[in-house]
Amino acid sequence: MDHAVNGRVIDPGNRFSLEDVSSEPRASRLNNLLSAFLASRSPEAAPAEDLRASDADRERVIAALTDAVTDGRLTHPEHEERVEQAYAARTLGALAALTADLLPPEEQPVRMDGRPLTALFRNESRGGRWVVPSHVPVTSVGGRVTMDLCEALLQSRRVVVQLAVMAGTVTLIVPEGVRIVTGPSARVGSLRNEVRLPPGATGHAPDAPVIELAGFVFGGKVVAKSPQRPRKGLFRRD
Repeated sequence: MDHAVNGRVIDPGNRFSLEDVSSEPRASRLNNLLSAFLASRSPEAAPAEDLRASDADRERVIAALTDAVTDGRLTHPEHEERVEQAYAARTLGALAALTADLLPPEEQPVRMDGRPLTALFRNESRGGRWVVPSHVPVTSVGGRVTMDLCEALLQSRRVVVQLAVMAGTVTLIVPEGVRIVTGPSARVGSLRNEVRLPPGATGHAPDAPVIELAGFVFGGKVVAKSPQRPRKGLFRRD
């Protein structure tokens, strides 16, 4: 459905460009851009509780349970019961329930946090083992957002990161070989793709995951990059 913003019709399927409202006063342009972005955000992805858990996911949860019994947050019988449940768990939802009362959301060994990332004059980050929905709104106004996908589980082979950046910074850290599609309009700012191909590769694999950057950047910076490779030998840099 189209949305009317200050008398203008905004198509949610379109990326936003400052050229669309270049004839309007600056304050009005910024207000229209933010309003259009908020009006066009798609609903959060369906809950990820039913996704199948891996052995690595179970081991992460068991490690958190071991820490909890060590410092007294769990009794030994509780620990034994939850470890048995972790080994028997088949879904991420079953695993997440075992540590929900032990750690804050940002420290959970398995995270299913589909909320938007928002940094208004502060820093915000998300990383570790988390489930990434197919559409992720990211807003940075005078702040810094770091989004690390290196250990993440993508719900879709194509993820749209909907950007709204004003005098802020957004950094995406993704594994080598992930394809980045850059679509946002940048004005008085920058958008860089520094994601490397795997060693020896001459192009992206046909089934490589795709991260599409949509939205707008105004007076800010967005960079997508690969994590640093391990150093090979003393004093040697990649």
